[in-house]
Amino acid sequence: MHVKPRHHTLDVDGLEIFYRETGTPDQPCVLLLHGFPSSSHTFRNVLAPLGEVSRVIAPDLPGFGFSSAPDPEKWEYTYAHQADAIETLLDRIGVDKFFVYLHDYGAPVGYHLATRHPERVLGLIVQNGNAHEEGLGPQWDTSRDFWADPSEENRARLPEWLNFEGTRYQYLEGLPDRVLPYQSPEPWHLDWERMTRPGVIDAHFRLFQDYATHVARFDELADYHRTWKPPCLVLWGRHDPFFDLAEIMGYARTVDQLEIHVFDGGHLLLETHAPECAAAMREFVANLS
Repeated sequence: MHVKPRHHTLDVDGLEIFYRETGTPDQPCVLLLHGFPSSSHTFRNVLAPLGEVSRVIAPDLPGFGFSSAPDPEKWEYTYAHQADAIETLLDRIGVDKFFVYLHDYGAPVGYHLATRHPERVLGLIVQNGNAHEEGLGPQWDTSRDFWADPSEENRARLPEWLNFEGTRYQYLEGLPDRVLPYQSPEPWHLDWERMTRPGVIDAHFRLFQDYATHVARFDELADYHRTWKPPCLVLWGRHDPFFDLAEIMGYARTVDQLEIHVFDGGHLLLETHAPECAAAMREFVANLS
């Protein structure tokens, strides 16, 4: 059984897209989409167990990890455009139908894939990925103000997150002392090293700006859930400082077939709870295959 992770780079319309893979093409596919500021490295501890029941594809999105980071003045950093690259990658490597893992920025990318071709999606695995108003608490007020009026004054009110301290914050903020020892420091150092490539900070700010278009699609996504009824597994770190725990009730409101697991973790849940999440994902995929 091909459960050892394999590493590839594929030219996709002039971009080098790096991806990790386990399993074999005869198994159902699980597409793992990471968020900010991470990469496919965030899935390192679930690739092998998932590879026992599925073909796993974990790409680095353009501008992240070891994929190309094209000049933001020459390449449009939007979630729709990132979805174009991932869709082409899937076509090139022979993936038709798939489960899709939606985390943070990976959620808008994955939902573009799902709403474009809903017949291709076997199920949703949501890990601290937002698709409802319930998840956006007051911590998003300054972002909403900036999206409504991108003035210099509103930009100055945004928190500073596109730096080393902000990168580390994504991993540690909100974690109680009992969980902190399970978080290793290597991931945010890798993330920050990749973010210091030319143009990447600007690229990530443009993706933040484009998150407004994802929020504007929430009603459309609710219609997708109700119309196509994709089976959904929600894995949630309850100490997430960005997306409120109430978000899981948004899924309960709009999704028909739903399984929810809430863990004593944070935004990057797989860093501290990979075995538990891998077990839940394996069972979810196996029961639907």
